Amino acid sequence: MQKNNFLLFLGLLLSSWLSIQTTYAKEIVEPDRQSGNQLGKTDFDRMADHEIRENIQSLRSLMIKLYKRNPVELKKSTSEDAEKMVNWVFNGNHDWNFEAINNVQGNEAIYLTFNEDFKGDRVLPFIVGIYTMLLKAHGGKKEFYLFDSIDPQLLYNASRNVEIAAWKLSNTKDASGRLFLVANEINAKENNLSFEREFGKIIGRTDFIAFTLSEKMERSITHIIQNLATGILIPIL
Repeated sequence: MQKNNFLLFLGLLLSSWLSIQTTYAKEIVEPDRQSGNQLGKTDFDRMADHEIRENIQSLRSLMIKLYKRNPVELKKSTSEDAEKMVNWVFNGNHDWNFEAINNVQGNEAIYLTFNEDFKGDRVLPFIVGIYTMLLKAHGGKKEFYLFDSIDPQLLYNASRNVEIAAWKLSNTKDASGRLFLVANEINAKENNLSFEREFGKIIGRTDFIAFTLSEKMERSITHIIQNLATGILIPIL
């Protein structure tokens, strides 16, 4: 059963990745190039703007889904509903530093999600970790202009980290054999893989930008073969 789940996980991620690679450019809404914020932008800048914006939206969706499937985690943070919590996380005045998770970010926050000793809201460090890791790979920016520089290798590495985070979410269990967070449901009664599809979108968008930028800069990407089962994340430096 574990082997079947592993193959299903990889197959769905690959399917989502290929779908995004094929259709991503068609998704981009053509902006008004004469508007103030479009001055000084290349077509690639607009693509990168769209990519990070859509990935943030996917993370918001994933956070709401995780809270709805793991209501106990939401109660550790707030008595409000999932939508209000998510809105505060993504729009609040905290600069993505949360005392509840010791202000950790990036890979460290993702690891905290699956730390047996951590007793807080596990959804929070998982999403904070992926968001801040992706943002760092984009040079800390969510909007790009002519002279901004993005390292395609960092984007590629970040995409691999999202794959690993998705794998850990679906497979990492505590000492009692229970998943730290409930996400996808694969059994005789239910086959809900909406989480993997959303992760696949993030991976596909990020890879598309990474390889497009690599070709544009004539700078090759070093392909890193990761063993998902080890759960070791690539440092984003």
